[in-house]
Amino acid sequence: MIDINESVMQFLLAFVVVGPLLGAAAALLPAPPGLKGKSPEQAVLRHGVTVTGAILLAAIVLTLGFDHDQPSKMQATTDISWIPALDVRIHLGIDGISLPLLVLTALLTFLCALYSYFKMPAGPTPKAFVALLLVLESGTLATFAVLDLLLFFLAFEMVLIPMYFLIARWGGEGRTQAAWKFILYTLLGSVVMLLGLLLIGIKAGTFDMVALATDNGRSLTASVQVIAVLAIGLGLAVKTPMWPLHSWLPDAHTAAPTVGSVLLAGVLLKMGTYGFVRILLPIAPDGFADFAPYLAAFAVVGIIYGSLACLALAKQGAKGDLKRLIAYSSVGHMGFVLLGIATMTPTGVNGALFANIAHGLITGLLFFLVGALKDRTGSTDLDTLAKETGAALYGKAPRLGGLLAFAAVASLGLPGLAGFWGEMLALFGAFEPAPGLSRPAFLTFMTIGAFGTLLTAAYLLIVVRRVCMGAVPQEAPKLADVHGYEFAAWTPLVALTVVAGLWPKTLLGLTDPAVQQLLAGGTR
Repeated sequence: MIDINESVMQFLLAFVVVGPLLGAAAALLPAPPGLKGKSPEQAVLRHGVTVTGAILLAAIVLTLGFDHDQPSKMQATTDISWIPALDVRIHLGIDGISLPLLVLTALLTFLCALYSYFKMPAGPTPKAFVALLLVLESGTLATFAVLDLLLFFLAFEMVLIPMYFLIARWGGEGRTQAAWKFILYTLLGSVVMLLGLLLIGIKAGTFDMVALATDNGRSLTASVQVIAVLAIGLGLAVKTPMWPLHSWLPDAHTAAPTVGSVLLAGVLLKMGTYGFVRILLPIAPDGFADFAPYLAAFAVVGIIYGSLACLALAKQGAKGDLKRLIAYSSVGHMGFVLLGIATMTPTGVNGALFANIAHGLITGLLFFLVGALKDRTGSTDLDTLAKETGAALYGKAPRLGGLLAFAAVASLGLPGLAGFWGEMLALFGAFEPAPGLSRPAFLTFMTIGAFGTLLTAAYLLIVVRRVCMGAVPQEAPKLADVHGYEFAAWTPLVALTVVAGLWPKTLLGLTDPAVQQLLAGGTR
């Protein structure tokens, strides 16, 4: 930690949120003011790397200046009246819950911009691509930084349009249908969520999330809390995505370009679970408690459903698409996040927040690797990949095969890697849920979730065996191993997966005090 003036911290957080928008506007200028390249297309891609790199640097400095002795305290806060008639304020701030998500978003967006500089997806002009990428980053960062319910909704919705166009214009086969499915599902969910947010703001007399969390639902009647949790929860569940509202996700991932899939899985899904923790748990705790067992039930169904779908796709002879398989795996992994939140305990919620970060790192890496395999073989179909590689990726491209195996074992929750701690803590939280919740029910949910971890290990090991572990045929064509730019884009994800796995306190030390205070009655 370094001592940074509070006004500088405020500026850094505002820059992190607004900076990408300014960069997006600059990218659309005839000559973007970035570093010059050999062509206008290269110049604008370099501009994207420069802007996202500056945002990542600002997020790192923000982390260094963050008071780690008081992670439950809102820091770098800005509070300016925006719409006085509705008491809507431009209220920004970060604590131990939002800071890791802010840094994860800045990191993944920078890595995607860096990867795209060398491997731009086929589609329209790079100007539009870079501008959309930066608008998407700004909306996601704002979601984790704003402390006003209506601003949260605006930021939550801001990401839909850029992601729609990234899928529809730079995606692969079936991109138009997948993009429409994505935006229709999320828009319909968001309409219901807006009604719930307005209900809370009108009944409580404020949209300020800090004041509402401190009030801890005392100004809201039981019926208002129940209605608000149902409405807001539906909107958040679509974005998470929770079974059975998940069906937009596999199509979106399958059609999206590599960087679109990385950002969709790495950060956009986290917006939904973050809303559960930041809004519903502290603001409407009684209403949330009524729905917690149902949320946990849907979560464990999602765990088993996602794992069985992946197992079916991974089987020999099945028409399995590797991108689709990883998309379904996200349904299962986010099920553990929802289960942890549903326990309403510090252990479970900390596990959920840890699993959020771990999923962003590991699944982001998996989508990068699948994109690299598609670039080399022209397909993500498992049968085609097995044929093209001779099921011998270890022998033909050992670094690529090793990274795929590493990401797979991290995703299945190998102890010592980041994927282990979040899911284990979520299960521990279910073992002893919050007072008032049915312990026999949650013990059942815990048992089902634990069985889901076995299914996860099964399908991921099958994928590794099918793609990586055959003997190299003598006549096999050459396959390029990891390129320099791929190494640069993937190394941070590998390193952080190991660091978070070996030293979980790096994350839990931030989240635990904030979660304890949130569950006890808000944040200061």
